[in-house]
Amino acid sequence: QVQLVESGGGLVQAGGSLRLSCAASGRTLSTYAMGWLRQAPGKEREFVAAITWDGVETNYADSVKGRFTISRDNAKITVYLQMNSLKPEDTAVYYCAARKWYAGSVYPNAYDYWGQGTQVTVSS
Repeated sequence: QVQLVESGGGLVQAGGSLRLSCAASGRTLSTYAMGWLRQAPGKEREFVAAITWDGVETNYADSVKGRFTISRDNAKITVYLQMNSLKPEDTAVYYCAARKWYAGSVYPNAYDYWGQGTQVTVSS
């Protein structure tokens, strides 16, 4: 059974930083592409960042480029999202998700497995 568990969310002031973690278990998720997506109140779920199974390639939404960094540790089957220079518009529930193939990872509906989400709130 696949399980993805996010942690690290919280309340932070604008300009601050947070590091999200996603611990994965089950199947062979070390061979899966992983992504972070988010959903703000009243908005559609949107892509934030993705990483290939081996960590060689990454992709970011334009809104977070230069501020967020996705990484993974396959020995621990854990994916991270380092978020710097946070803005109030980054406030959302952040989800970790897994997809067999990296191609198409920008589409929220393309993911096979999802975590329960962690709340990130950025105050102005």
